[in-house]
Amino acid sequence: MRDWVSNSAARFVRRRLTAIWLICMISMGPQSPLSSPSSCLELKCLIVYRGPNWIHGVSGNPIMSIAQATKSVALDPEGKMIMLSPEGHLIDEEIASKIREFVSESVAEAFQYSNQQKENISAKTSVLSFFQEKLDDTDFSDAEEQLCLELLQFEGAGIGESIERQSLKFFSLEEHPDQDDYFVASTYQRILEHIAEAAKSHADIRFKEAVVSVHAAERGGNQDHTHQVTVKTSTGTSYTFDELVITCPLGWLKQNPGVFHPPLPGPLLQSIHNVSYGRLEKIYVKFPQAFWHINPNNPDASSVIQEQPVFAQFLSPTYAEHPVDIVWSQECLSLASLPAPHAQPTLLFYTWGPCGTEIVNRIADLMPHSRAYNEVLLSFLRPFFSRLPGYNPGSPECTPSSILATKWQLDPYAGNGSYCNFQVGIEEADRDIKMLRSGDGIGQKRGIWFAGEHTAPFVGLGTTTGAYWSGERAGREICEWLGLSQVDSNELRDDSLPSARQ
Repeated sequence: MRDWVSNSAARFVRRRLTAIWLICMISMGPQSPLSSPSSCLELKCLIVYRGPNWIHGVSGNPIMSIAQATKSVALDPEGKMIMLSPEGHLIDEEIASKIREFVSESVAEAFQYSNQQKENISAKTSVLSFFQEKLDDTDFSDAEEQLCLELLQFEGAGIGESIERQSLKFFSLEEHPDQDDYFVASTYQRILEHIAEAAKSHADIRFKEAVVSVHAAERGGNQDHTHQVTVKTSTGTSYTFDELVITCPLGWLKQNPGVFHPPLPGPLLQSIHNVSYGRLEKIYVKFPQAFWHINPNNPDASSVIQEQPVFAQFLSPTYAEHPVDIVWSQECLSLASLPAPHAQPTLLFYTWGPCGTEIVNRIADLMPHSRAYNEVLLSFLRPFFSRLPGYNPGSPECTPSSILATKWQLDPYAGNGSYCNFQVGIEEADRDIKMLRSGDGIGQKRGIWFAGEHTAPFVGLGTTTGAYWSGERAGREICEWLGLSQVDSNELRDDSLPSARQ
């Protein structure tokens, strides 16, 4: 998400600075989707996005406004949701609706409880513990209780980690502005191009130059703040700047504190350590035809499901081989359900936590599209897509024509992960986020400012919207510090959360 931050800060600073670019947006990576489709993957003549797919929250969301302005197609992918039991059987719709309703209501209650009782909740308490207590107050059967716990695992796809690791104390920091989540069917390409326009038009952008050191001494009483920050890259080139916006991922900051000279302030380093980093990955599997949208009327078909699913959830499958200590639940979205011309016969699987790591490690040294690569991913995916309606093992339409998987956990410039989360054990996550934003005053003292999804307003943490907001916030702070404008504080998104209003 580093490019979202850099570009939103650049857009704001460009509006405020009309003479010369004094701000350097540092993303730490060797490349950027500003100049190439590096954020996209080619899937047999189709383009899929390896970065974000969703816009979380619609009301007052700047990314949604940009999507509308650029005529990007974003929608709530409503449709049939199917749920399969650990044995691979379709769960009765009445039971499925019952447990979905319970889990949805319990998530909302957990947000509210986390927000209102934060001071009284132990840092060791997980969200799973809260749900187990809620289940004790129901009249569910043992089988229904187990299904509820299995379904709860899918909250891990949102936080990028197993739900057992999610802190209840700070679960409210996982809230979004509202309950509407829109899938960007046309991909984020036009949205990013729009946001990047100012930077591409007015900035000197350097690619394939990884940052290896940042030197920024304390300014002291010196009122001349020009050219006091020096950045050295892997090419041996040094650049000097007046102010520096660091937009690299939290994971990168965790692994590279030695880049900064003098060292970052102790309280800032501690907060970088305290906030966790997620492990969300995705796999696209394309077929010659969307067989799951065709009713086979075939008594030999392996699935008895007779409706066309948009979402499918596979609860802790006993029919799929996997490490016994790893939760193997999976969910997928049918891209065939998208409106034309964006519909494609493709399933999008999301993996997270230890399962995501296991899959990434299996393909770490394999060339994409190679036979070995395809066989590894097929062995993982086949137990799931083979239980969708219309599947026939003898039909070529049911054999994937292409598979692509992300490997963010192997990308050092992505911080070897996805985005921030708040795991069991963290004591003061809200204060840590505020520290990551402020840098413990390092901006005014040394000319280094921080932005990124991990510095976003609470309601935007871990999202592209939050990354965008953080870039604007950093740009405003610099302009105010330099005395270039008076910024109305009402323009800034605050840290209020929806659960506080309930």
